[in-house]
Amino acid sequence: MKKTFVLFLFPIWLYSQEIDSIKIAKIFHNQKGTLVLYGQQKEKYFVYNKERAEERFLPASTFKIMNSLIALQLKIIPDENYIFKWDGIKYENKNWNKDHNLNSALKYSVVPIFRNIAKEIGKKNYEKYLDAVSYGNCVVGEDTTGFWLDNSLKISAMEQVIFIKRFYKYQLPFNKEVIDLLKKLLPTQKIKDKLIHYKTGTGRNENNKWILWNVGYCETEKNVYYFAFNIEEDNFDNGIKKREIITKKLFESLIISDSK
Repeated sequence: MKKTFVLFLFPIWLYSQEIDSIKIAKIFHNQKGTLVLYGQQKEKYFVYNKERAEERFLPASTFKIMNSLIALQLKIIPDENYIFKWDGIKYENKNWNKDHNLNSALKYSVVPIFRNIAKEIGKKNYEKYLDAVSYGNCVVGEDTTGFWLDNSLKISAMEQVIFIKRFYKYQLPFNKEVIDLLKKLLPTQKIKDKLIHYKTGTGRNENNKWILWNVGYCETEKNVYYFAFNIEEDNFDNGIKKREIITKKLFESLIISDSK
């Protein structure tokens, strides 16, 4: 049964309007989507499109954060140097057609590797950890090697930020060394002089629309920001480009200016 942690779910009373909503609207430029941003220093949220921020969608490859935590905790992945051998199948994504360690598997979102990891984790372990973390709707679908891709498991942008905040602050049921290692291995992007730690995700919802995520955190001299945003697109390539543009503009306008 899914546990409910009242302190972590939808803290609407903390929503902040200090960030320029018009500026955010211009960044999204009428794009269907949502943003949740939490600043640790003032302990306040900014939410763009509140209704969508509380709507659950498939996590797609953002679930690789949770997948990696479970696999490291259970020693399915023994350390950062462990090599996942290429299965020899030639995939459309050429970055998948080689051996990987966990760092590169996360960077290139190598789905076949995480499907194999999921086989070793198994349904009981997934149910145990999803329930313990209160991750979205906590549903493990029939396909235990891809339930985060088929709209069985769903999570909202608000819940994504709460999860990332708990991850950063060691408030999840995983060993400290496991969390520290994953912090080290998460993909990063440098925007000006700030480093964004993140995981993207892309998948189709029940209406055959692309849902594109970016979830993570950024440390500045004065603050730590946790963020999650998603957009909806008909075209995959257009969605990827828009996600990249939105990410860059958000952190240039919100975090970089705030840290001065």
